[in-house]
Amino acid sequence: MNTNPQVDLFFTTAKKWQKEMLQLREILLDCGLTEELKWSKPCYIFQGTNIIVIQGFKDYCALLFFKGMLMSNVNGILVKTGENTRVGRQIRFTNKEDIIAMQAIIKANIFEAIEIEKTGLKVEAAAHEEMKLTEEFESKLADIPNLKAAFNALTPGRQRAYHIYFSAPKQSKTRTSRVEKYIQQILSGKGLND
Repeated sequence: MNTNPQVDLFFTTAKKWQKEMLQLREILLDCGLTEELKWSKPCYIFQGTNIIVIQGFKDYCALLFFKGMLMSNVNGILVKTGENTRVGRQIRFTNKEDIIAMQAIIKANIFEAIEIEKTGLKVEAAAHEEMKLTEEFESKLADIPNLKAAFNALTPGRQRAYHIYFSAPKQSKTRTSRVEKYIQQILSGKGLND
């Protein structure tokens, strides 16, 4: 079991879910995956491709399967991370004992994710639906030419994330405030959560 010193540091400094995440790490490494620190999280890789990341949240820790949408979910434990999530799926945990009890099921899911990668299965690109941008954002795009170019240069997923975030509030004042808050981030070529 080869551990990565950068990932060791992540686990030793984790304030929450430390023993649960260490148990998940042991299972992942036992399945032959390589670990790296990506997006400030332990990421598990098969032949150069990201397969799974360990995530810690307020109410649970989780394994996020990058191509979870393609998995069979035989045990019904893979869940979407949010209503707008398309591809990734999580298995969520709230204690070490459940992880130990579910070890065989967790490994079966990990091996299925590896098999999906081995076979080269890809997630079909979603049909691009035309985004109807909010008036507040359209106005800023018209006023700031560089903003329009920067927004169009973002990946479709980043554009969609901004669209969802900007269009969520009911009041124009709140939508305007959100747009103004993220103008510089868009101009810097960054996504909503970068």
